[in-house]
Amino acid sequence: MNKSGPIIVIEDDSDDRYLLQMVFAELGYANQIEFFSDGNAALEFMKDDKVHPFLILSDINMPKLDGFALKHMVQTNDDLSKKCIPYLFFSTAVNEKAVYDAYTMSAQGFFLKPANYSVLLETIRAIIVYWKICYSPNFDR
Repeated sequence: MNKSGPIIVIEDDSDDRYLLQMVFAELGYANQIEFFSDGNAALEFMKDDKVHPFLILSDINMPKLDGFALKHMVQTNDDLSKKCIPYLFFSTAVNEKAVYDAYTMSAQGFFLKPANYSVLLETIRAIIVYWKICYSPNFDR
């Protein structure tokens, strides 16, 4: 995990992307925030050898490549798995099966997208603070 690397946000809903952009701007982290509206585009970006993301915030229900399929591809791709990128689901589709499926795929977190801006801000802050102090096998800076 590269703590100074980009934060990958995979979100197909433009309103949710806008709110997340506002939250990240307000929090002012130095990490570049990369937004993708589908999993395929995010996967291609992350496959670049020069890209070492800090973490992935992924919706589940997306066109082309959903969050579960993308998580599986990241986890089973040798080059991507070596990057030790925390994969967090961030979705409105919270139900017992989705949460169970996420954790059986070794997701590092599953969060409900809050409808309230201040709760969204505090959720994102808590996620980033946690991962900034967490250790990983590589890129701890």
